[in-house]
Amino acid sequence: MKKYIILTALLFSGIAFAQENNPKLEAVGDLVKTTYYHENGKVQQEGFFKNGKLEGIWISFDVNGNKLSVANYENGEKTGKWLFWNGNKLNEVEYSNSRIASVKTWKQDALVNN
Repeated sequence: MKKYIILTALLFSGIAFAQENNPKLEAVGDLVKTTYYHENGKVQQEGFFKNGKLEGIWISFDVNGNKLSVANYENGEKTGKWLFWNGNKLNEVEYSNSRIASVKTWKQDALVNN
């Protein structure tokens, strides 16, 4: 129970913090491009909404502008491959019907250089 209380508190503090940084909204066809910013002015997250639901590719960045994740949504549902960068690791999560179908972890030393 204590874990749920802490998780709820973190969730609400994150929402409150996000509300302090007003996002930039732009109409792009039938989509709304939304960009959130860190306090230092760098992009925190950007992606699209369609009919009030998450749509297409969403990208998150750390305060230094390094990519943290790339996510895909279709009609508000998690779909396709999501990528998460963590140091020298890349986690690839495959979603199907908003549920995790598979997870792969790649390490930098396993990448082939051309």
